[in-house]
Amino acid sequence: MAKRKTDTEAFKKPGSTNKFIAFLTNETVHFVLGLALVIFAVYLLLAFSSFFFTGAGDQSILEADPQKLSSVNNGVRNYAGSRGAQLASYLIDRCFGLASFFLLIFFAVVGLKLMRVRAFRLWKWFICCSLLLVWFSIFFGFAFVDYYQDSFFRWGGGHGEFISAWLESQVGTPGVWMILLGTAICFFIYISTQTIIWLRKLLSLSFIKRRKKEEAGLSTDKPFVREPVVSRPEVQPMPDDGMKIEFQPTETEEAPEMEPEEEVEFEPEFNIEAATDDDENYQGPEREPYNPKLDLENYHFPVLDLMKRYDNNEPTINMDEQNANKNRIINTLRSFGIEISSIKATVGPTVTLYEITPEQGVRISKIRGLEDDIALSLSALGIRIIAPIPGKGTIGIEVPNSNPKVVSMHSIINSRKFQESTFDLPIAFGKTITNEVFMVDLCKMPHVLVAGATGQGKSVGLNAIITSLLYKKHPAELKFVLVDPKKVEFSIYSVIENHFLAKLPDGKEAIITDVTKVIQTLNSICMEMDSRYDLLKKAHVRNVKEYNNKFISRKLNPERGHKFMPYIVVIIDEFGDLIMTAGKEIELPIARIAQLARAIGIHMVIATQRPTTNIITGTIKANFPARVAFRVSAMMDSRTILDRPGANQLIGRGDMLFLQGADPVRVQCAFVDTPEVEEITKYIARQQSYPVAFHLPEYVNPDAGSDPGDVDMGRLDPLFEEAARLIVIHQQGSTSLIQRKFSIGYNRAGRIMDQLEKAGIVGPSEGSKTRQVMCMDETDLEMLLNNLQ
Repeated sequence: MAKRKTDTEAFKKPGSTNKFIAFLTNETVHFVLGLALVIFAVYLLLAFSSFFFTGAGDQSILEADPQKLSSVNNGVRNYAGSRGAQLASYLIDRCFGLASFFLLIFFAVVGLKLMRVRAFRLWKWFICCSLLLVWFSIFFGFAFVDYYQDSFFRWGGGHGEFISAWLESQVGTPGVWMILLGTAICFFIYISTQTIIWLRKLLSLSFIKRRKKEEAGLSTDKPFVREPVVSRPEVQPMPDDGMKIEFQPTETEEAPEMEPEEEVEFEPEFNIEAATDDDENYQGPEREPYNPKLDLENYHFPVLDLMKRYDNNEPTINMDEQNANKNRIINTLRSFGIEISSIKATVGPTVTLYEITPEQGVRISKIRGLEDDIALSLSALGIRIIAPIPGKGTIGIEVPNSNPKVVSMHSIINSRKFQESTFDLPIAFGKTITNEVFMVDLCKMPHVLVAGATGQGKSVGLNAIITSLLYKKHPAELKFVLVDPKKVEFSIYSVIENHFLAKLPDGKEAIITDVTKVIQTLNSICMEMDSRYDLLKKAHVRNVKEYNNKFISRKLNPERGHKFMPYIVVIIDEFGDLIMTAGKEIELPIARIAQLARAIGIHMVIATQRPTTNIITGTIKANFPARVAFRVSAMMDSRTILDRPGANQLIGRGDMLFLQGADPVRVQCAFVDTPEVEEITKYIARQQSYPVAFHLPEYVNPDAGSDPGDVDMGRLDPLFEEAARLIVIHQQGSTSLIQRKFSIGYNRAGRIMDQLEKAGIVGPSEGSKTRQVMCMDETDLEMLLNNLQ
């Protein structure tokens, strides 16, 4: 036995190849190599820059006596010495000419990437620098061939001069220019798809048509349009919606005999509503499909290098342990008169599943009652008996491994199942007993209840949920509402506020910690839910996925309030504390969201460390069909979460049961540490973001309304009339609409809304509902504004 143990240790001992790989992947080695590349790039920059001033004199020395370069008094005047002069002469004159500077850029980028100073996508930089290196070499060699005949170096280098001369001999001078132009256009299309839209506008001569229209003035058959300000520059406002027609006063004076009823027939609002009333028949301009990611088109998803690798994340089979457990199980069952015909073991990262097939005539309930006796014989905690295993004619006995393995988040994110997942909101929890990656789609769940005692992995599980979504979704597609009564669990995500977080318009911090703000935020989400359902009704669709597809296809008019809807995931860390503090004020909006919000892309994840019946009420359980249970101390708590025992038999440290449907699945939750999450959020925060966080609708407590009598109408806001027209056109009295359209702060938008209420343009606040618009059309509004003046 001692010899066998030695052999096993020798087999596990890493060889020279493993040591070499470990050396290459060492962070210190990466930093040193990166530093060397950056220094080398700076050295080449010095050599290249000096070459333009000293190259003519150094060239004769380089060509006459290369052996002399090794001596001290070699006569080379290049600032980078003789070797720098050689490199500059070779790369600039003989290779790529002036385009050789792109080599320096790529060396510097690789160095900074290895040093982890900046996060770059090396493949994209390599492709771009290589293409630019070759293109500019040929361009300088072809376009300026007559200008450097008397120069000591070739502007395009030997490469550019040869390739351009060969191309010219094959396709002629015009053909070379066409090749250069075509490849340049393809390069810009690779950099940004916006190039295609710009080229289409250029080729359609739309700018000439627009100039002709401006010179001709207003058309006789098309009324004057005053376009409202929109928040997204790529959404084109439609010219036939919300327009204002101005008639000449002479026409009205020439027909004094017309009855008022006849005048109503020619009001401009009647014509506008008739043209755009049906969203189902709307078709936007013939352009590229709307791209919600265009505002952050250069956004890069987090890379795998940000997460930690663990050496012992792969399960190993200890045959001595397996055989010992097998024999103990057989002997324990035999001692109670139970014989089995077969036994099979499936080794997982932390738990091994033993599948036994009892002899005929053995009652399952008899085996199920021996749970404590089997645990005693195995000297192990966390024994769980599954009798029978669903879909199989066997009984399962789950036994913890003596040497559990760490399931790293890196291994889960890097798995083929996660990378090729087509889920709308993929969540990777960890690995099952069969060592398979366990993933679910939050859109189909659609809400999750997470519970577990303190220190059993609940917070790590929430981080795993957020991390999975950050690695798969673009900021334009997903927003988080994070509620953290503890004030420390989610604070690490505050740096990605403008990328991924949603908050109230007047919220100072996106991470919600105050109970009052939690109530306001949940009610605001209910308003967002109602607003989205109204838009789905207008668009004649049933869910947010169909709606967004229709909006992307430009079949919905943005000027009628339609917009791209990102998914909103609400995560509440300590639900029990909120219930104890606010009670029904918290429970009611959560229940309403859970009942209705699935179709419009709003999903909830609530977690608690006190899974008692007064915290997880029947209303909450009925609307949260997906449950995640970490280890709890009592069987009653397990029944509260899962409606069955089992969570009290887990071993802790991320060991969890996932229930969605009939039978729970045992999963080892992936481990993602706080430093890893910090690196991921910093990687995202360094990139371009939206100007502000995603703003939820404003919520005004109906019991704390402001008094419009305090508003000074003698000092109206400069945007008062503009905001009034916007409200009347949209028939929606919302402060957030004013704030979004005019890009102003919440306080100023609120003062404008108070002035509109005082002027009689909108009604008083009605709590979670938008204010009623008192003016039916712009004609009524103009009359009211004239009276104010």
